[in-house]
Amino acid sequence: MTTRPVRLGVQLAPQHAPYELIRDTATELEELGVDILFNWDHFFPLSGERDGLHFESWTMLAALAEQTHRVELGALVNCNSYRNPSLQADMARTIDHISAKGGEGRFLFGTGSGWFERDYVEYGYEFGTVGERLDALARDLPIIRSRWQALNPRPTREIPILIGGGGEKKTLRLVAEHADIWHSFSDVPTLERKLGILAEHGRAVGRDTSEIETSVELRNRTTAEADELLAAGATLFTLGITGPSYDLAMVREWLAWRDDQR
Repeated sequence: MTTRPVRLGVQLAPQHAPYELIRDTATELEELGVDILFNWDHFFPLSGERDGLHFESWTMLAALAEQTHRVELGALVNCNSYRNPSLQADMARTIDHISAKGGEGRFLFGTGSGWFERDYVEYGYEFGTVGERLDALARDLPIIRSRWQALNPRPTREIPILIGGGGEKKTLRLVAEHADIWHSFSDVPTLERKLGILAEHGRAVGRDTSEIETSVELRNRTTAEADELLAAGATLFTLGITGPSYDLAMVREWLAWRDDQR
């Protein structure tokens, strides 16, 4: 059994639902006891009606930071391409303070290199190649971390960085250099192999990667599979729910599983 607590994050997809329902569902998720509340950083739905209802990530996170009191929150994940790195840092710091409520902030900086081409095309961003977008993320993460130290006031805490993706050459190197949490969609054999590669990157950059929390997606998994992922090293488990009506039955079931591990 790991010494790191098992946590459940719920990704509340900001699509196909009015904002009032998203807001009320976020309140209910906090009351149910989820550990982290995520949305995603896109401009259009990722499933269902392609031009259906959809809302922007960062402005929503600021509102959720104000309305909630305990749950951590962030994007799963922010797209690095859409905003200047210093602006990202300032936005993250601001949400960190909004969420603090007299204590430490609750914001997690989840980030990635971007992938949804429609976002880029319709909003006028250069799509480029996978490699170019990863190189941009590698360039911008040190800028973001440096800006946090220059802002007045600084963040209330060392804002945790979550990096999503499983690329073994570039992404896992960035995880080793910068991340507090690594998120992927790995099955058990893949997770074990990639954790080995992550450890190699850690040795190359002088970091013990066992201090990085491992996060995996629960979509379409059984509790037996979750048990195996936990044994392989995962401790943060994420579950996605989407509009037009957010079904919380699976959330309750996975919360019960989480509580059995504690």
